Amino acid sequence: MKLKVWLSVCALLVSSVVFAQDKPQQPTQDELKAGMDAMMKAAAPGEPHKKLAALVGTWDATVKTYMRPDAQPAISHAVGTNKTILGGRYIQQDFNGDFMGMPFSGVGYWGYDNLKKQYIAAWMDNMGTGVMTLTGTQDSPTQYTFKGTAPDPMSGKDTAFEEHLIISDNDHHTLEMYGPTPDGKMFKMMEINYSRKKS
Repeated sequence: MKLKVWLSVCALLVSSVVFAQDKPQQPTQDELKAGMDAMMKAAAPGEPHKKLAALVGTWDATVKTYMRPDAQPAISHAVGTNKTILGGRYIQQDFNGDFMGMPFSGVGYWGYDNLKKQYIAAWMDNMGTGVMTLTGTQDSPTQYTFKGTAPDPMSGKDTAFEEHLIISDNDHHTLEMYGPTPDGKMFKMMEINYSRKKS
């Protein structure tokens, strides 16, 4: 991995020198080292990644789905299994349960982009063929807000969504998902309450 990063840095630095000067010259050892140091710093997991590690484990999930703001929720159950991947840089979730009496499975990712200085998330499941991508902020020691878009199956147009991740303690967290009504007002479409599965 380090060799690949090193070669990428070398290629980037060489191309920068070639286009920046009339007479191409080889990058100096100091320039190569500076480029390598910058790449390694950008790739290193930090405190934001450690905070997300609170999500690691196997969780019993109670899912409440609201079809409209004034409706009673449909309730279903699932199991979410979260693990760190790629050296602690991301959390991967495998989610399996049922939705409206049908088997439901999905895969999600959380991470933190060191360069953009923002949290990132992605989600895909067996009820679609696209990927929902979101970016987020930490609003308090226990709450994160993610915002993004995904195509609306009815219109085919991108629709704004918002998620709140609330980490109550080491054994409980909640994910709330908000979407628009036909008049554009946001309402809570889904709430997933996670409890750590005891062995």
